Amino acid sequence: MTVPPLRTRKPTGVIPWPIVLIEGEEKAGKSWLAAQFTGSDKTGQAYWLELGEDTADEYANVPGSDYLLIEHNGSYRDILGQIEAVHAEAKRAAAAKEKPVVLVIDSGSMLWRMLVNWTNERARRTPKNQTKLRKDPDAEIKPAMNLWNDAAERWQRVMYLVRTMPGIVILLARGKEVAVVDGKGEPISGTKDWRVEAHKSLAFDATVWVRLRREEPAQIVGARSLKFEVPRNGTPKTVPDFSVEKLVFGLMGCSIHNQPKAVPELAGDLAQRWLPKVDKAAEQGVDDLKKLWRQVEADEDLSRDEVLVVRAAIERKAAEVKNPKKFSDPTSDDVARLKAAAAEQQDQDTEGAFDEQPSDELAA
Repeated sequence: MTVPPLRTRKPTGVIPWPIVLIEGEEKAGKSWLAAQFTGSDKTGQAYWLELGEDTADEYANVPGSDYLLIEHNGSYRDILGQIEAVHAEAKRAAAAKEKPVVLVIDSGSMLWRMLVNWTNERARRTPKNQTKLRKDPDAEIKPAMNLWNDAAERWQRVMYLVRTMPGIVILLARGKEVAVVDGKGEPISGTKDWRVEAHKSLAFDATVWVRLRREEPAQIVGARSLKFEVPRNGTPKTVPDFSVEKLVFGLMGCSIHNQPKAVPELAGDLAQRWLPKVDKAAEQGVDDLKKLWRQVEADEDLSRDEVLVVRAAIERKAAEVKNPKKFSDPTSDDVARLKAAAAEQQDQDTEGAFDEQPSDELAA
C-alpha cells in the first residue's frame, strides 16, 4: 500500500468566527441584543431563523437592526434546508473575502422542544404503546432509546452546520433556575441550579456562553478564547453595558480583515458528500442525473467503491423518476403499510378493546 505524503501547514493564529449562545430568563433582552447586532457595520448580511417565537417582525424596529427573516413551513426538513442555504451563502461570502454572514436562531429551546415532541409522538404510535393507551389513555409512555437517538441525530445535523458555518451564529435559548433533585427525582430543599432548555450538548458547541437576567448585568458563563478569561470557580464574568458587537470584535478580538480558514466537512467516506447532490438532481429529472453520473466518474478523489455507491444511488433515483409509484398502485409500499395497519387494528378491536371498526380507507 502506498503511504500518502504528509500534508502540514503553520497555524495562522486567526480567531474564528464565534457561535454565541445567549440564554436567560424571559424578557431579559436576548432577542433585542441579537437584533441590535445584525446592523453592525463589521458584518455582512444577517439572517433570522425564527422557531416557535413571534418577535422577528417587530424587532426589525430595534435601533440599528438589519436582517432578513427566513421563511419556512415549520417542518424539520425545511428548517434544516434553510440552514443549509445560509451555510452555503456564508461559504460564498467567505470565499469572496466579504464581511461575515450572521445567522440568528431564535430559539434553540424551541428546536429541541420540537424534536422532543416528535420523539414522544413516535413512541405513542408504536403498536405496543397503542395497545397500552387503548386500555389507559393516561398511561405513561417512555420513548425507547433508539427514538431519542434519532432526535439527537437530527439536533446534531443542525449543530454540525452551525459549527462549520464560516460566519457568526447567535443561538438564543431559554434559561432558568430550577430545584436540584436527588437520585429519586425528589427536590433537595434549599438548593438551586441553572438549566438551559435545549439539548444537553448545546453549551459544548458554543464558543462563548452568555447569560441574561432581568435585574442584573450580562454574564459570560464560559468562553473558548485566548483574549480574555472567565473564572473557573463557577462564578460568571460580569460585563456591564454588554453588546454582541463588543463581545465579538472587542473582547474576543475577531477581525473582518483576517478571514478564518474554512473548516473541512467531515465524512465517513466521500460518497456521503455526493448523495445530497443525487437527491437534488433527481428533482430536476433524468438528464440532470446523467450529468451527475459523468461528474462522479470524473472525480479522481473518489475510490472505486465510493463511485459504485454513488452510481447505485443515481440508478435508484433514475428508476423512481421514470416509474413513480402511485398511491393507488396495489404494490405500493404505502398501501401495503396501510393495509397491514388496518388488519392489525381490526384484530385488536375484535379482541374487545373497542367496538368501532376501522375506517373504509384503511380497510380497503
